[in-house]
Order: sequence, then C-alpha cells, then structure tokens
Amino acid sequence: MAETAHAFWRLVDSGTVSPARSTATDEAILNARIRCTVPDTLHFYIRDRPSISIGYNKIVADSVFMEEAEKRGVDIVRRLSGGSAIYTDQGQLVFSVILDDSLLSSDIVKSYSEVCGAVIAGLSGFGIRAEHKPVNDILVDGSKISGSAQLRRGGAVLHHGTLLVDTDVDIIASTIRPSGGAGGSKKLICLRDLLGADPGMQSVKDAIAKGFGDSFDATMVPGRLTPAEDAEIHELIEEKYGSRSWNYRL
Repeated sequence: MAETAHAFWRLVDSGTVSPARSTATDEAILNARIRCTVPDTLHFYIRDRPSISIGYNKIVADSVFMEEAEKRGVDIVRRLSGGSAIYTDQGQLVFSVILDDSLLSSDIVKSYSEVCGAVIAGLSGFGIRAEHKPVNDILVDGSKISGSAQLRRGGAVLHHGTLLVDTDVDIIASTIRPSGGAGGSKKLICLRDLLGADPGMQSVKDAIAKGFGDSFDATMVPGRLTPAEDAEIHELIEEKYGSRSWNYRL
C-alpha cells in the first residue's frame, strides 16, 4: 500500500436495497471516482432479498442450482467484477471500497490482502481473530466469514465483499454449485455464531468502518451520493442490472 497523508473518505450507507440498485450504485461510484468527481468511498449496503451475484464472465446455469434458486425466490444479478457466484441476503453486510489505485499494491494478491486486512482489523473489535486466505477469503478458525472480488478500471479500484453476520448458510449450499461459487463446498461461519448473539448491523458497520479508517489512515465522513451518481444509478438499473438479458446473458 502506498504511503499517503491522512485522508478523508466518504462513507455512503445505502441501507437495505434491491440487488439491482446495489450493483448499479457500485458502478456509478466507480465511474464517478474515475472522473475524479467524488473522493475515495466506503459503501455499505444490505440486499433486501435473497440473491446470487454472478461474476462477470460466469454462466448462470454453471454456477447456480436454478430449480432450487427459483423455488426459494432467489434473485440473480450479474456484477462487473469477475469471480465466483456469491449468495447474499438480509443477514449479510456488503461492503465496497472505491478508491484511487495508487492506494493499493499493484500486485493483485497483495491488494486483496490490504483490503481484507482492513476487514480483519474491524473484526478484531469484536475480539475475533481472523486471517486472510488468498486470494479473496477471510477465515476464522478455518471457516469462511467473508469473500470478495475486485475490478480495476481507469486508475480506480472497486473492491467489494460480503460479511456473514446472521445468514442461513444452508441455503448457500443448496443454491450455489460447488464448482461455480463461493461457499458451495466451503465451511462457513457467521458473526452471530462466533459471538453467541446478534451483534446488530450498525455495530458491524461501525467496526468495519473503523477497520478501514485505521488501516488506510483515513477519517470516514458520512456522505451522500451526488445527483450525477443518482442519475447514473437509475440509468444502469433500466439498461443493465434490472434486465434479465444482462443478468442471465440471454
């Protein structure tokens, strides 16, 4: 990670939103960061329904048990970044960091370690000792609690990941094919199981934000999306993330 002076990052909390809106928001922030119209940003959201995020180049049928996903009402959304299929629901916090690529190592594995290190620092606030397993997993005692994916474009990085807080891990194995997704054949653990109680999403957000602030020597300043970002989100939902043709690559 490049050494920099103390920085101020924008913290955007989208709350609970649809799969289409959350994915569109990540792209709109990335595009705004490429244009240098917004600062480095930490983005939090919770998806309002069970959903599976498909990596950019993946075939849905190869990654998902479609009959089971449809029976359970699981949405499909295709993201910009590559990687495996990832199940999300209201029991998970999704985090994204969108920042200038000079803040991360040019070595991809090291850059994952830097971002995952911030999440690990946040988890330490709960007394949890976690470790980064390259390339993109965070483990606690050998069980996965977080996975992530990364995209680099135009001098900026979008790194987004999930944190299992209080989710139904059984549904992950039943909807994601082991060869096509994260969690399909891995042992998973939730933060609630580790703590023996529901920590509350706000306390999790606060801890992860502190982890990023400490790791990147940055102050997190609560902020809002710009009107230009809001307008682009609407367009991206209409033209891309809200369409079956994009999500299923029909």
